[in-house]
Amino acid sequence: MSERRHHRPMKPGDRYFDDLVGGTDPALVSEAADRAATLLVRGARASGDDAVAERLLHLAETEGIETIAEVWAGSPADSLAGCLWRLFVLRSWVYADPVAAAREFEEGRGRAQVARVVAGVADPPGPEQLKAMVDQVLRGIVEGDFADVLFRGAAFARVVAAGRASGDDGDLRRMLLVSEQLEAAGHLELEHRLS
Repeated sequence: MSERRHHRPMKPGDRYFDDLVGGTDPALVSEAADRAATLLVRGARASGDDAVAERLLHLAETEGIETIAEVWAGSPADSLAGCLWRLFVLRSWVYADPVAAAREFEEGRGRAQVARVVAGVADPPGPEQLKAMVDQVLRGIVEGDFADVLFRGAAFARVVAAGRASGDDGDLRRMLLVSEQLEAAGHLELEHRLS
């Protein structure tokens, strides 16, 4: 058995932390996320510009979903930033695996009739139709009522959740949670309390 000498731990001086380079202050990230989301939703709609709608639609592709995640992923579901994060994640999922998205939506159509209608997906819902629907939903941020965008996103997620009913319970719960969060945010938007 070797003997280790114990010593008193070093105490950093009051200037020790000044030289450490760390991550970004979470409060600043949250503030930037909220400001960017407000500009995107409220400012984009005020512009009425089709080019703005297209740039917003392809934001995740041009900036990268990882960049958006850094800013919006930690935002609460009842905030503009949190809503945008959930909508972009849904779009990214549909584009990443449109065949699986179409299959799950098709499987859920019979179980969630009302949500299927609200989602507004062409019949039959193939991969290209789902891509067109999620793009149309995101274009609605600029071209339409943001509450409608949230309700359509919620309805889409609810139909997919119904389609996952016979599969992985965790996947079902996550999609159902997204649906519930977007729907609740839609109601806040109608009451002018979503920020």
